[in-house]
Amino acid sequence: MSDPLDPTRDLPDDRPFSVGGPANMRDALAARNTGVMASSGTRAELAEATRVVIDELMRNNAEDSELEAASILVKRAAALLQQQSHGRSYVGVAEGSLANGHQNFIDFSPFIGVLNPLAPPISMNFAENGEVFATCTYGAAYEGPPGCLHGGFIAAGFDEVLGFAQAQSGSAGMTGRLTISYRSPTPLFREVRFIGRLDRVEGRKIYASAELRAGDTLCAEAEGLFISMKPAVFERLMQIRLGNSATAPE
Repeated sequence: MSDPLDPTRDLPDDRPFSVGGPANMRDALAARNTGVMASSGTRAELAEATRVVIDELMRNNAEDSELEAASILVKRAAALLQQQSHGRSYVGVAEGSLANGHQNFIDFSPFIGVLNPLAPPISMNFAENGEVFATCTYGAAYEGPPGCLHGGFIAAGFDEVLGFAQAQSGSAGMTGRLTISYRSPTPLFREVRFIGRLDRVEGRKIYASAELRAGDTLCAEAEGLFISMKPAVFERLMQIRLGNSATAPE
């Protein structure tokens, strides 16, 4: 039986610092990408259907009568979900920069999570040399300049990719500085590719860099500084999320 006074008793087993090593992270992502541990089922289907609704709402020229019919269905679905219990646990980190353990799904991430309808989603993997490779096809919901990806989503994608790259250091880190150089417009409706790498570690400072390409065209480059997080900080945040801030470690 767990100790009721243990402040970590409600924390997930796959939180950072519980099982160290970027090898576990690479294995987990590989298993996810090959379908061995990929999320499926009703929740995944609902998340994908929600992405389709968002995309269609951004692109189609439906008449008011069709929009009204769709609105009724969506409102009915929303009401049904609002009647259910809430309080999803933090299973698998949703933040790439914290991924240094065996987070086996990370499916609620707003960038790579297949269970998060806000995620495009980005497909993430590791090369043998430790570089992070990520691919994504962004749709109409992410448009900034005409037919192109909004610069804010480019920055967010870099933050996620660099987060996984810095995790190769073996430490869980949080973004301290993110610098983006935009080189050319990034197209929508076409697969683009992020490549990230760990550059160096200086004490608690972890440096990583990445680039974004559409085919052979360099669209943007990024440099990130991450600060390694102490275990107590992560667990304090978890306790706040659980509503136990009074017992959280300082």
